[in-house]
Amino acid sequence: MSTAINPATKLADVIGANSVVSAPEELATHAMDGITPQVIACPTSAEQVQEIVRFAASERLAVQAFGSRSKCEMGMPVSRCDIAIDMTRLREVVHYDPGDLTLSVDAGIPLRELEELLSRLDQFLPLAVPCFESTTAGGAIASGIDSALRQQYGSARDFLIGAEFVDGTGQLCKSGGRVVKNVTGYDLHKLLIGSLSTLGVITRLNFRTFPLPPASGACLALFSDAAAALAFRASVDRKGLPLADMEILDPETAQILRAILQRTDSQVPGLLSPDAWSVYCSYEGHEAVAMRIAKELQQSAGDTKALSLNPLGVTSGEEVGGMLREAYEWLRWGSPATLLQRIVVPRLSSEILGALRESAAALGLRSSILVRACGVVYVSVFGEDEEQGTLASLTNTALNIGTLARARGGCSAILHAPLGVKTRVAAARVALPDESLQLRLKRAFDPGNLFAPGRIVGGV
Repeated sequence: MSTAINPATKLADVIGANSVVSAPEELATHAMDGITPQVIACPTSAEQVQEIVRFAASERLAVQAFGSRSKCEMGMPVSRCDIAIDMTRLREVVHYDPGDLTLSVDAGIPLRELEELLSRLDQFLPLAVPCFESTTAGGAIASGIDSALRQQYGSARDFLIGAEFVDGTGQLCKSGGRVVKNVTGYDLHKLLIGSLSTLGVITRLNFRTFPLPPASGACLALFSDAAAALAFRASVDRKGLPLADMEILDPETAQILRAILQRTDSQVPGLLSPDAWSVYCSYEGHEAVAMRIAKELQQSAGDTKALSLNPLGVTSGEEVGGMLREAYEWLRWGSPATLLQRIVVPRLSSEILGALRESAAALGLRSSILVRACGVVYVSVFGEDEEQGTLASLTNTALNIGTLARARGGCSAILHAPLGVKTRVAAARVALPDESLQLRLKRAFDPGNLFAPGRIVGGV
C-alpha cells in the first residue's frame, strides 16, 4: 500500500467531496473485527464504483463494500480495509415488469422498500432474510444468508437471474439478464451469492418475482425428542407438501424464543415448551390447498406421535415466522460470547443432532439447535465471557463441529463468533478439497486481491 497519498483527498477528486467521508466517528461505524477503514466512499452510480476500484487498484488499497452493515461479522477477519464503499446511495428500481415477473434494482435498495413496492401489485421477492428492516438487496446476496422461505421458493440462486458488478480491475461486468429464460453465457452472477464481496462490488441485481398467495396458515407441533421431530419432518417431505417454511427448535432454542416473546402481548409463549422439541410449519397458496395442507399436517402429527399440534392464527403465525426469519440476529447475541455455526449434511439424523450438542457439552458450554428449512442446521454455543479459557473452548467446539460435518459428507461455516475464536479457527483450519478452485476464482475476478482480503478462509 502506498503511504504517499491521502485516500480521502484523492477520492474527493475522483467522485466528488460530497461522496467522501473521513470523520473518525463515521469511520468507526464501518470497522470490521477491529479493522477501521481510512475513508468511506459513497458512490451514486456504477461508474463511480468503477472509479473507486480503479483508484484502489492503482494505489494497492484494500476495499470492502457495505450495505446496511447488519452482517459485517460474517466471515473471517479481513487483513486490511483501506476504503469502505457504502452502497446505500445506489437504491433505484431500474426496471419492473409485473407481467413478466421480473425486477432489476440497484444493490443498495433496502428489502423493506422492495416489499412495499411489490405488494402494491400483489407480488413479492422470497428473500426472507434476517435484519430484514435494514438489509439491502446487495447485502442479502453477498452474505448468502438463509431465507426463511427456502423450503418452497428455494435459495437466492433459484430466482436471481442476472447481476452487474465491478471486478478487481474496475471493469463493469454483466451476467444473466432481465428475463427468466436466459441461456446466454455463464451464470457468473451465482458466484456472487455468499461471496462476502470478495469477488467484486455488486451494483445491480435482476430477480424473478412471485405472486402473493391468496391464503396462508401455520401450526406448531411439539414432540418428546429429536427423533420424533425428524420423523414428522420426514413424513411431511414424503407427502410432498409445499410448505413455505418448516423449522425444528430444540428445547433450548424454544426457551430463548419463548423468553423473547414473553416481553410482548403474544399468545405464542404458552404453546412453546422448554421440555419439548417444537416444529413450526407455515404454508400458503389457494384456499383449498391451504386447507388440504393443514389436514395432512394433522395426520402426520398423529402418525409420528406428536405431543400436540396447535394451529396458529394469522397474527401468531406471522409473529413466529418473523421471529424465525430473524433467528440469526437473536441467536448471535444470546450470550456475551456466542459461536453461531451453520451445518449442512446430506442425511440429517437425531444422532447427528445429539453429537452436535455433545460437542459443546463436553467442554462445559451451553448450546441450542435450530434445524432450518431444507435441513440447514444452526448450532449456537454460548460462552459467558471472553476470557481466554472460554475462547479456547469455543474454538475447540467450532473445530469439532466442522470435523463432524465433514466426516458425514457435509460442510460447516461460522456465521458469528468472537474475534479471538475466528482467528484461532483460521489458524487451525483444514485445507478443503475445493480450496484451489476458490483461489483461482479469486485471482480471475480480483487479480490484485483488493476485495476484503482474508475474509474467507484460505486467503480468499
